[in-house]
Amino acid sequence: MSRFSVRSVPPALLSVFFTVFVIVLLCLLGARPAWSQAATAPEFGRLPDSARIVLMPLDVELFSVGAGGVAEPQAQWTDQATKHLRDSVRRREASLGVTLHEADLSDDDAVALNHLHGTVATAIALHHYIVPYALPTKEKRLDWHIGADTARLRDASGADYALFLYIRDSYATAERKAAIVLAAMLGVAMPGGIQTGYASLVDLRSGDIVWFNRLLRGTGDLREAEPAEESISALLDKFPR
Repeated sequence: MSRFSVRSVPPALLSVFFTVFVIVLLCLLGARPAWSQAATAPEFGRLPDSARIVLMPLDVELFSVGAGGVAEPQAQWTDQATKHLRDSVRRREASLGVTLHEADLSDDDAVALNHLHGTVATAIALHHYIVPYALPTKEKRLDWHIGADTARLRDASGADYALFLYIRDSYATAERKAAIVLAAMLGVAMPGGIQTGYASLVDLRSGDIVWFNRLLRGTGDLREAEPAEESISALLDKFPR
């Protein structure tokens, strides 16, 4: 008999499962998932006027959720959402007071850095925002980094900071919606589609995350331009400029 290993589960699906876990946990603790909630590293005040910021390729993936709760990646939906989200970020440059430069990286390097950021951002969402999982050594401070690999991005772009955006969204199929209704009639709560996003401003000299924002909600359709704009507005809320 073969043994199940968490390593056999695709990282994208693990991210969806973690998001559902967080929402269920928040509900059990009597908390309502917040739209967004920004945090800033203790030693960081604001961006210098001369700061050069590079925008990393957006890390986006959309899923459909079947009757049994299994999330399946949807490439066409992901492409639609990525375009809407990227256009929205670009439209917000003026209001943020910054110019976002392109990341001059190979696809492999961009994927590797985005994967690293997604892993760290998921850990922040758990250990910084959910009290029972807080790490005593952090003392409630935003004290996280994504490693020295950011030095390559700094050398390639000449930038001082990088903006990372990680967004996952899922949508219940008709069968899943029917299962949710049936479960509700039996007094059992079942999650439908979940949208989660993380925005991080990273100091490329040290790899430290100096500003972080989390988006977590059960509404919004990133396949459409207006809801995508709304999600970017929430993710970039309180951007340190």
